[in-house]
Amino acid sequence: MNTSACQTLAVEISEPALPGFPLNQWYVAALGWELKDKPIGRTLLNKPVVLFRKTNGEVAALEDRCCHRALPLSNGTLEESGIRCGYHGLVFDALGKCIEIPGQDKIPSKAKVPAYHVREQDQIVWIWFGSEAQPEPSCEPPTYPVHSNGKYLFDGNVYHYNAPYQLIHDNLMDLSHLGYVHLRTIGGNASIHMNARMTVESKGDIVRVVRHMPDSVPPPTYTAAYPFKGTVDRWQEIEFHVSHLRIWTGAVNAGTDALDDPDRGGFHMRGFHGVTPETETTSHYFWTIATNPESDPEAIKARVVEQTVMTFDEDKIIIEAQFQNMCRFGAKPMIDIHVDAGANRARRIIEQLRQSTF
Repeated sequence: MNTSACQTLAVEISEPALPGFPLNQWYVAALGWELKDKPIGRTLLNKPVVLFRKTNGEVAALEDRCCHRALPLSNGTLEESGIRCGYHGLVFDALGKCIEIPGQDKIPSKAKVPAYHVREQDQIVWIWFGSEAQPEPSCEPPTYPVHSNGKYLFDGNVYHYNAPYQLIHDNLMDLSHLGYVHLRTIGGNASIHMNARMTVESKGDIVRVVRHMPDSVPPPTYTAAYPFKGTVDRWQEIEFHVSHLRIWTGAVNAGTDALDDPDRGGFHMRGFHGVTPETETTSHYFWTIATNPESDPEAIKARVVEQTVMTFDEDKIIIEAQFQNMCRFGAKPMIDIHVDAGANRARRIIEQLRQSTF
């Protein structure tokens, strides 16, 4: 695959006016349990960043480059006072200031590296990418009570995609593909998915898609995790934010609970999807899945996570193959169908924000 052609194509497809990404936003940088006793190096929005946890438990983020001889600081080690470069042993604190040079008492004032604003909230690590006009955070990072309210069990992981981040948005905003891509897990009848009652609403920078599939046959993941008695009333609620999506799916026994009741029972899957650009053509996908087992909670949680991983593996194959084919054929026009309404609104929001911060 021609990398240069793909980079050009990504700009034409997902970023027609300007390079770059929406700024003045909190983006997902890591899941809390990733940061233990070693630093993690990641490229986020084209910026090489090293993430690490301090001895007091707080998270820090610096530019991933030692100011001495440019070794990635992620190649170094963590100590009580900060992160030590793995080349000549310089130590940097959480603000990026060099606080020790082995064998040298005087530390030059220029011996520092840029630091990023970073917060950990509900076991999600957020990093602020601001514009030149707004380098300081203008708000606190998003909360995600599903991880902390005690109603659900959850787990998650990270994927790396060789595809632009907005193709992942498109996939998550349009769950009609479940009946074709995920037949072994969360799919079900493809015709029911394509003809589901759907509403699309937007308010500010948020897009909400709601799909209902009453009196449908529960898919394999659902029957493996919950004792349904027959057909079910299914729902899919997708909430798009610039830096992440929240997807609430599930089902109740047909005719038992109203699908617009926020306290409805049945089987729940609540997904967090932090989609962070790495570059114009690659992405990080931080995900968690939460569920509400009625019995044998750890076994059911493990089963739901296993099934979720299977679906995400299937999505990754589709999205990366899609992008490879876009590179192969160039910027040929693509038609829209009814299921694209939510994804198209999300793309318009991304473009408006991108232009407003450059």
